[in-house]
Amino acid sequence: MSLNPFQLTLENSLEQHSAAYLKVSQAIFQNPETGNNEYFASEQLTQLLSAEGFAVTRNVAGHETAFYAVKASDKPGPTIAFLAEYDALIGIGHACGHNLIGTTSVAAAITLAQVLDQTGGRVVVLGTPAEEGGLAGPGGPKGNVKKRFVEAGYLKDVDVALMVHPSGKTRLTESTLANNHLYFHFYGKPSHAASAPHEGINALDALVLLYNGISVLRQQLPDGVRVHGIITNGGQAPNVIPEYASAHYYIRADSREVVESHEPRLRAIAEGVALATGARVEIDHQVGPRDFKLNAALDALLLEELTAAGEQVDLSPQKNKVSTDAGDISHAVPTAHPWLKIGPDDLIFHTVPFREAANSERGYQALLIGARVLARTGLRLLTDADVLNHVKADFARQP
Repeated sequence: MSLNPFQLTLENSLEQHSAAYLKVSQAIFQNPETGNNEYFASEQLTQLLSAEGFAVTRNVAGHETAFYAVKASDKPGPTIAFLAEYDALIGIGHACGHNLIGTTSVAAAITLAQVLDQTGGRVVVLGTPAEEGGLAGPGGPKGNVKKRFVEAGYLKDVDVALMVHPSGKTRLTESTLANNHLYFHFYGKPSHAASAPHEGINALDALVLLYNGISVLRQQLPDGVRVHGIITNGGQAPNVIPEYASAHYYIRADSREVVESHEPRLRAIAEGVALATGARVEIDHQVGPRDFKLNAALDALLLEELTAAGEQVDLSPQKNKVSTDAGDISHAVPTAHPWLKIGPDDLIFHTVPFREAANSERGYQALLIGARVLARTGLRLLTDADVLNHVKADFARQP
């Protein structure tokens, strides 16, 4: 297929810089950093952008490792944003492929920016850390950073936001689950577990009853609602009655309203077991991502570009749902979050095989394909007002 002059410019830029993009992605993979600790990754990505003339602002939206980068034309035109994620998972590294996601978005932005002098408009990169969650304790920054970008006004002048996520299959944007977090803190009274257990109040007992109570509750939950959690502190020594115990739970559902409607039931269990054991409970609440607002017009555009790039797009019905804070972006501006194949069809997120696929030849090939697809999609939006208006109209029709 012959390329028009704009597309040829994109191809030449991507070819010229491809080795640098792969080097950065590999370096981020080799130096995995958890949410809100991605100092190395943030620096690597912002260096790429600064070198290509983007104005970069670091430490934005209340997160030290977040950044905002923009390159503008002297001519008016739309603003296309690319969403960069670059955090790793605790204990398993880049088992969700964020080393690929962040670099793909930066590569797409740099590639698209090569034509701004002719097309007009702006290209933006939102460096959004902690997609997998940040500090688990109260008081510190956590996940759902994209929500904070929206609240801080960074999406105010954006027309469309784009990103691509690695997966076992190439697919278009899918529905996702909203979720909220509950942090349970039980406080008891320490005592010697052998000589004076009756003098203590066992915070761990309260927590175990909470865990079992929530497990029983699951039978009564409607289809599509997910509740799952972990014990984050169960005491310090077996011969001391634990005076403190804690847990972290997710509630997921198809909408934030459904999520919030189930929180009182978990809170009631916690308050009941505190009463039963004599412990005191404190509950911290964190608002998580929203569900994803789909945009059929934008996905149709991506389908064309993915197909043109040689990808076999799986259009079968969606089977499973995850959560992502890109959902918050999708309720602010038209947003796409397609999936790009980096390994076998049965590849599962947050596993060792997925981590290895994110550092494979196929994974890095997908990085360049993703950058090409996102940049060409952005080009269509910059140069075809009818296409952009169709996308915006689809967004306006959605609740």
